[in-house]
Amino acid sequence: MGITVLAFDFGTKSIGCAVGQSITGTAQSLPAFKAQDGIPNWDDIAKCIQEWQPARIVVGLPLNMDGTEQPLTLRAKKFANRLHGRFNLPVDLQDERLTTTEARSEIFSRGGYRALNKSKVDGISACLILESWFENYVE
Repeated sequence: MGITVLAFDFGTKSIGCAVGQSITGTAQSLPAFKAQDGIPNWDDIAKCIQEWQPARIVVGLPLNMDGTEQPLTLRAKKFANRLHGRFNLPVDLQDERLTTTEARSEIFSRGGYRALNKSKVDGISACLILESWFENYVE
C-alpha cells in the first residue's frame, strides 16, 4: 500500500511544490507558492494539503556543497517545523544540494533558455527532492 507525499523546495520568494506516490517513486510538479520573505500564504498550502491528503511531507534542506549549513538552511528547517505544527503530519528533511542545478539542466535540455522560468525550476526541484527521498524510503 503506497502513500502520497508532498515535497516543498523552500525559497524566500517562491516555494516549489511536488506530489508523488511511494509505489511508483515518481513525482509531478505542482504550481509554486509565492512567498513574502520566506512566508507563504498558509491558506494556499492548506488547500494543497487538503486536496492531496499526503501521509508525509518532505522539505528540501539547502546545504553548502561541503555539507555545512547556510542561512537558508535554518529558514527551511523553520518552514518544515511550521508545516508539522500546522498540519500535524510527519515532515522529513531531504538534502537538496544538487537539485536546483539538475532542474535547470533538465529544463534547459528540453527547451533552452526560454524554458528556464523560475516557477518551473522550483517545481522540478521539488520533484527531484521528492524522487531522491523516495530512493531511500522504506515502508
